[in-house]
Amino acid sequence: MLARIADSMFWMSRYIERTDGIMRMLKVNYTASLDKNSGITFTWKPILKLFTFLNDEECALIEYDSQAVMELMITNKSNDNSLLNLITRARENARGVQDHITLEVWGCVNDYYHLVREERIETLIQKGEVIHVLDELMKQDLLFYGTADITMPREQGWWFMNIGKSIERALQTVDLLNVKFSDLSYDINTPADTPYWKYLLMSASGYELYVKTYRSGLKGENVLQQMVLNEDFPRSILYSLQEACHYFKNIRSDRNIDNFSAVHFLFGKLKSKVEYSNLKSISQQGLHTYLHDIRNDLVGITHALNTFYFAQQ
Repeated sequence: MLARIADSMFWMSRYIERTDGIMRMLKVNYTASLDKNSGITFTWKPILKLFTFLNDEECALIEYDSQAVMELMITNKSNDNSLLNLITRARENARGVQDHITLEVWGCVNDYYHLVREERIETLIQKGEVIHVLDELMKQDLLFYGTADITMPREQGWWFMNIGKSIERALQTVDLLNVKFSDLSYDINTPADTPYWKYLLMSASGYELYVKTYRSGLKGENVLQQMVLNEDFPRSILYSLQEACHYFKNIRSDRNIDNFSAVHFLFGKLKSKVEYSNLKSISQQGLHTYLHDIRNDLVGITHALNTFYFAQQ
């Protein structure tokens, strides 16, 4: 497979995954902003920190304005991480590799692009129909995942798509934990109100699994355990790394053994670091340092993929 094809498949999948994660967070946080009985003064600042490049002063201007944040995150062309811009970039990558994705997958991405550009999306946001908008857009993500799963041949393109998705998912979990635990000075044992942990888990679609797993209520240490180390939770850091390693192993060939070894070492090193962690070792290292190191390693793996696979001609 040509380097530019692998690169486009990788980034197409990453952009789609990013939109999925963003929309889950937007929906949960928008619902939380309407809950006047939660006991929490709601702010959009964590979302703005994660997905925009606004400075503190700019964040302060809209951190309590749900409609302004929705417009910024969904249809604003100046925000690199708006859904409109992410889907546009996903479509650009998909268009360049139409010979390597199925017609059905191309149709999903193309339909998604045209949907998010419809004028009625902005109109619905202005009317306060945000949940309706997010539900409609989220269905496009689910349609993409299902269509890709049942139509894509299990070849190099599929492998690069899943590597991209897994890396993006791990990064999103790291960033979410970083922002939420920064409010608690990264102390795992610092108590927080029940809604605080509930909304964090719901942002990653992890609340149902949590209440089935832990019977002692919502605690920061248990939330961290699930979000980082639970091998059965699809959005945990460990699960995402295991998936990335699984798909990367398929890329090995006699022609690229040196490149494979270089990147495989980075994947294995990071996976082992997380796999053999526990709450005690994380506390000893410091949660902030632990998350910072994982994020740097994920970025390093992306750079290595670019060097050894995507930059090759």
